[in-house]
Amino acid sequence: MRLLAAALLAALLAGCAVFQAAPPYFEDHLHSASAAERECAQWYRTLDEAIDAAGVRDAQYPQLSGFPYLRVDRPLASLRDRAGANDAAFQAFAQRLLGLDFDARRHEIENLPASSALERAAMLKRMHECGRLLRDADLAKPAARAAILEAAWVSDDYSLANRALGLYPLSSIVFADGVRRSEAESSAVFGSELQAPAGAVLVRHAPPQLPPMARAAVAALLGRAELDALGPQALSERELQRIAAQYAPIFEVAVTGDYDRFGLLRWSLGDPVPEVDSSAPTAYVQQAFTRYRDGNGRDRILLQLVYTIWFSQRPPSDAGDLLSGRLDGLVWRVTLAPDGEPLLYDSIHPCGCYHQFFPTPRARLRPAPDTLEEWAFTPQQLPHVAPDERPLVRLASRTHYIERVSLVRGADSVERYAFLAYDALRSLPRPEGGRRSVFGADGLIAGTERAERFLFWPMGIRSAGAMRQWGRQATAFVGRRHFDDADLIERRFEIGFSE
Repeated sequence: MRLLAAALLAALLAGCAVFQAAPPYFEDHLHSASAAERECAQWYRTLDEAIDAAGVRDAQYPQLSGFPYLRVDRPLASLRDRAGANDAAFQAFAQRLLGLDFDARRHEIENLPASSALERAAMLKRMHECGRLLRDADLAKPAARAAILEAAWVSDDYSLANRALGLYPLSSIVFADGVRRSEAESSAVFGSELQAPAGAVLVRHAPPQLPPMARAAVAALLGRAELDALGPQALSERELQRIAAQYAPIFEVAVTGDYDRFGLLRWSLGDPVPEVDSSAPTAYVQQAFTRYRDGNGRDRILLQLVYTIWFSQRPPSDAGDLLSGRLDGLVWRVTLAPDGEPLLYDSIHPCGCYHQFFPTPRARLRPAPDTLEEWAFTPQQLPHVAPDERPLVRLASRTHYIERVSLVRGADSVERYAFLAYDALRSLPRPEGGRRSVFGADGLIAGTERAERFLFWPMGIRSAGAMRQWGRQATAFVGRRHFDDADLIERRFEIGFSE
């Protein structure tokens, strides 16, 4: 294996490859009159072969068909209409597609086996040079520009074949009934007095202490979106840390065992599933965006802050528990208004399961277009969130279900958790050497499969219940819904904006 990897890396650095059939437009690069363009196309071809041979493909952003140096996500794909408006917008769009590829390939290159730091640095340098060269070559061709817009979309995470085989039009009725019963049980918990299990210890985990940001400062930061042709502008690492600390929740967990203590994910020797180091409570933080067209026809891009925590397992409640398995977690997200006030919160487990919404008075739920579809389960309405308040999220023991959300001032806790970038999960050091993503090339964490997948496959979600990567989280069994859909909030809530 090391000899194979070394040979692939040598070929990458030399720019050599044996060609197979190439997709449209990429074929043009392979036969270009420009030697530099041909060499870069060959280099990308060999890089993709090495990545796939090593099984280190990053699934967070899919490649554009015919343009292997570009990748896209759902929010960016939704901006194709803006991108086609004028040349400046298209240039910004292409730059972001290229940036997503740079981001993904950085992790893929890090995870290639038997690569030295020097080799990785050379490959990253070559990636930046060749990506820009091929982008510029394609942007000079009107037909290629049109093909980029057409190819910049993300397929959903539902299997039509499974739904057809599972007689979805009929089976979805049965599953919808089960979803409604589950939601009713959850609503009953939210409406009852909270009681921890016998012997449980309630542990509060507060976010890091960083200098607070005034709402006006947050609004100024968010206002930068108005200065760009596409809208969303990525926050710097320092900006993200500060604004994430401002809006981070306090997690209150009913602890009855180590499985209720969240922490740092890491590889341990010989274990195919990452372990959780609960001695280092950690939330993995990222920024996201959602799109919203208000009643005046104004197209807004809203910043979202996403916090993911990991538990070592969901322990079985009995011998026939279909939902138990290794690793569990919670994803908590806040959507911010342009003035810096939280509009609503929503949450899933990393499997994409248990999607719940917690709107404030500035987000009014729209009626569901189909009574059968999983639309927006809102077990609790929250009041306006004051600048000195943050959510306290109460989690149940073992299942890690949310049982209540309240707003609190201050950050009293037994312990604090740290922030790490969510991207850290895409390339973790291994004790035996090298690096590896916690996610497979299919976007799933191997070894976290649940027995429920054998019952839920007719709904079209592959390996229902398994932990999965950002961008790969389908959140509805009945209907179609993804956690990163650009219109997820817009379709379900009417937002009030302060002008």
